[in-house]
Amino acid sequence: MPMADEIDKLTAFLPRLAAEGFSPIREWRGGERTGDGAITMPWPDYEPLVLEFFEAASAPCWTDSNYLATEPAEMLADKERIRNASLDEVRAMLTFCVRGERFCDGHWGQMIEEGHIRRLLERLIEIGAALESAG
Repeated sequence: MPMADEIDKLTAFLPRLAAEGFSPIREWRGGERTGDGAITMPWPDYEPLVLEFFEAASAPCWTDSNYLATEPAEMLADKERIRNASLDEVRAMLTFCVRGERFCDGHWGQMIEEGHIRRLLERLIEIGAALESAG
């Protein structure tokens, strides 16, 4: 389980990821026709900050190997559920956000642009504050 310093490390990304005008994807690359007529699939060229965040969010303390059992996509779609999420639920949703890029190019950008990462980090700030006052 993440400790206070690991929560702080992850939530430190919030001001930059949620900054007005921040775009997680520099540009989409690929999508061109090759000499033999094949078309390469497009992929996102992410801002370095996005790569740094998802590397930090991939740390073992944030990884929930059983994340799919909690239906993280449904949790992410419910803003109220995120506002009241436990640390375990946040871990499951973060794992979904991290691993989604393996299956869908641009997933990380979508998670940031739709506000899911912002809401998760805001919830982590609340959880971190509660842990500090309890400990």
